[in-house]
Amino acid sequence: MTQDYKSTINLPQTEFPMRGDLPKREPDWLAEWERVGRYAQIQAKTAGRPMFVLHDGPPYANGVIHLGHAINKILKDVVVKSKLLAGFHAPYVPGWDCHGMPIEIQIEKQFGKGLSASEVQSKARAYASAQIDKQREDFKRLGVLGEWDRPYLTMNYANEAGEIRALAEILRKGYIYRGLKPVNWCFDCGSALAEAEVEYEDKTDITIDVGFAFDDPAAVAKAFGLATLPKPTGQIVIWTTTPWTIPANQALNLHPEFSYSLVDTTRGLLILATERVEECLKTYSAEGHIVASVPGEALGELRFRHPLYAVDPGYARTAPVYFGDYVTLDTGTGVVHSSPAYGVEDFVSCKAHGMPDADIINPVMGNGVYATSLPLFGGQFIWKANPKIVEALEQAGSLLHHNKYTHSYMHCWRHKTPIIYRATSQWFAGMDIVPHGGGKTLRETALEGIEATQFFPAWGKQRLHSMIAERPDWTLSRQRQWGVPMAFFVHRETGALHPRAAELLDQVAERVEQGGIEAWQSLDPRELLGDEADQYEKNRDTLDVWFDSGTTHWHVLRGSHADVLRFPADLYLEGSDQHRGWFHSSLLTACMLDGQPPYKQLLTHGFTVDAQGRKMSKSLGNGIEPQDIMNRMGADILRLWVASTDYRNEMSLSEEILKRVADTYRRIRNTARFLLGNLDGFDPAKHLLKVEDSLPLDQWAIQQAYDVQTTVKAAYDRYDFPEIVQRVQNFCTNELGALYLDITKDRLYTMPTDSIGRRSAQSAMYRILEALVRWLAPVLSFTAEEIWRHMPGQREDSVLFETWYDGLAATQGSPEQRRYWSDLLAIRDAASRVLEGMRKADQIGAALEADVTIHADPAIAARYAPAADELRFFFITSELRLQAAGGQPGDAALAELDDAKVWVTATVSNATKCVRCWHRRDDVGSHAEHPELCGRCVSNVEGPGESRHWF
Repeated sequence: MTQDYKSTINLPQTEFPMRGDLPKREPDWLAEWERVGRYAQIQAKTAGRPMFVLHDGPPYANGVIHLGHAINKILKDVVVKSKLLAGFHAPYVPGWDCHGMPIEIQIEKQFGKGLSASEVQSKARAYASAQIDKQREDFKRLGVLGEWDRPYLTMNYANEAGEIRALAEILRKGYIYRGLKPVNWCFDCGSALAEAEVEYEDKTDITIDVGFAFDDPAAVAKAFGLATLPKPTGQIVIWTTTPWTIPANQALNLHPEFSYSLVDTTRGLLILATERVEECLKTYSAEGHIVASVPGEALGELRFRHPLYAVDPGYARTAPVYFGDYVTLDTGTGVVHSSPAYGVEDFVSCKAHGMPDADIINPVMGNGVYATSLPLFGGQFIWKANPKIVEALEQAGSLLHHNKYTHSYMHCWRHKTPIIYRATSQWFAGMDIVPHGGGKTLRETALEGIEATQFFPAWGKQRLHSMIAERPDWTLSRQRQWGVPMAFFVHRETGALHPRAAELLDQVAERVEQGGIEAWQSLDPRELLGDEADQYEKNRDTLDVWFDSGTTHWHVLRGSHADVLRFPADLYLEGSDQHRGWFHSSLLTACMLDGQPPYKQLLTHGFTVDAQGRKMSKSLGNGIEPQDIMNRMGADILRLWVASTDYRNEMSLSEEILKRVADTYRRIRNTARFLLGNLDGFDPAKHLLKVEDSLPLDQWAIQQAYDVQTTVKAAYDRYDFPEIVQRVQNFCTNELGALYLDITKDRLYTMPTDSIGRRSAQSAMYRILEALVRWLAPVLSFTAEEIWRHMPGQREDSVLFETWYDGLAATQGSPEQRRYWSDLLAIRDAASRVLEGMRKADQIGAALEADVTIHADPAIAARYAPAADELRFFFITSELRLQAAGGQPGDAALAELDDAKVWVTATVSNATKCVRCWHRRDDVGSHAEHPELCGRCVSNVEGPGESRHWF
């Protein structure tokens, strides 16, 4: 090269770095956001817009955040930021669930048991506060913006008081009652559990087939239509997996419509469901024949002796036959033994047949040990007593068979230990109670509320509907210390609530608002009851923690943060387990308080698994912590993974997946960097062309961005984040990277700086980048701000002050225009196949070393004839000829259009290479002062510059 033309080339220039270096840069952004109060700035900038409220389901204030926490908070942040860009005022108030068993257990571990209630509460408050501070820093590190300096905490005095006021209102409406019922009971918690606190794991138990001896053989004979029995005695047989419930048996359940048979066997006379006779006799290694069969309803007057009747006088009682539709024939004997203290159906059946609460036998204490008064087994832990009960049954002659059996069984989700149903006196919210003043029951109102709610994904609707339709009454009371009190005054003799219970709750709430739940502990009843104080005692139960979080629509949306939030919320967003938890309790409390759901939409996400679909756990060593990802790769990589993964299913993560996500990030970042680099020197106030004044190729690129934005906005509206990531990634890779940016390099680099052709391309790139940075902002929060900071022109301090970009125009969107470009791209693909073949054959190194000929029928040739002189730039070849010709030439590639076939051929160019633009042109050397340049480069360097009209 005899002359240096480098200064005449407009090469990209930008300070936006190629490497993200996110672990280093992101903390700097956080520090800046903290310094300027970015969240507060956003709220001020967007004030007056239509409101969108995502209500935060509070994570529990215990332990460092894990990947599930990160997914949840990132999804919420993506939603909130997308709503800002959609033109909403979208506050985000984070919260924490602070009361309950896990924290109380931590206090017991650190300081031992036996602490006073006030000591437990003060230490629990301090512990929860410390946990919140740790979790808050990690949530902020994720790039989540919110009211971190003013979150809601269920242990804040105002929230504790608000919860008590919610209880008062529900009491006024008549939903609350006290009663004896079997509830989920954990021995380790020493308390009732909510449905959401129960999980199922395999448990191995002893299964037993047990006989209950005939109490009146003559009555049995009569029931079966016999004059006498073939043998003087016999037994009706039950099957159970819970031997520990046998000492508390009080009835037997049969299905009134099933057939039951009296069977004469080598093991004696047995009563079994007819359909189960053959299988049972095999199990008992017995032979026998059916003497008579009758429907179950014929046995309704019979009574049978307790199976331990013969070994201890403490069991000298009989069990009546009751009927139950829940009896099945798939296993067992068709006869179910009923211990009303330890089974929901048992309890319902016995109560329906008139058994008073006082008669229900309930020997299992809260710690799982039988009361010392229980004959034979008093003082024994029930699981350890199982084999001894089997021995006693065998001694009594009642045991027909026993075996080990592994089955899915209820466990406490905290302690991972088996739990039982246990009848206790608790406070309940009645699902089927008609409230004071009439109207629909809680169940009916909740089911109607579900119908009015929009679910993402849609299957969540049926799941929640089934849970509400089938759930029992809600056990509101717990027997703990670190929780909001059920601040009732109960009559010492009758157990009745004080007649002014709701009013008294409001008065207690005033004290709690000043001094926290501790104010209830220190309250002297005389302060509120006066002379009545001696007749009443303070209820010691606390509220179920699901009531804490389930009433946040009351004591947060309309309570502690009523100045920034509203009821109902637009969206609740949590993991899919919250159909049983927060979604569930929030729905029930809102329906009791307001007669409607507290949300308009529900979104649920799945849980994390590894690449093999296994649940992440420490024991498997396959867990990946969010802190590790942020420290090694950056929060934006974690955010991009969350957004690109289908949250509607289990969410897979591995190091290989993270590498692929990082590759996607680099592709997006490099696209932004290329756009920024080519906008060097571009001032939109001076240089931005109208879309309609831009070159058609630039209009096409803007149209493509317009189409993407239409898709992206719609996907954000329906929370389809993976589609957004995929569409943006494809746009960066295909429409931009593989086409537009590659094609326009020549125009950007070689044309004069201020030429229309170059400014047209820059104008399109500017518009595309303005749109792209907004598409990215909800997901790549740090990177989007970094891009925004490097963009040309006067602009606000944050992209989140903006709304979706309105500078894209659909000027190439008609059917004819779309066909023009799609056909041209199909022809370009055919040309690429020809050129790739030449590269593989070592005929050329780059496309500019070839001349291409398009062989098209006259109509297609006429369509592209006006642009024929510039088509070579679109195809990135040195020469391109457009020929109106029929038939297939040799060595051609085919482009099949809708109404025609186009063939493409290519040859090696024999022309000289221009040292400035690298095109091979016949006019290289025609200018004496620039012997190494082609004619257009000469014009671009010192003449008026070339003119472009198309590409």
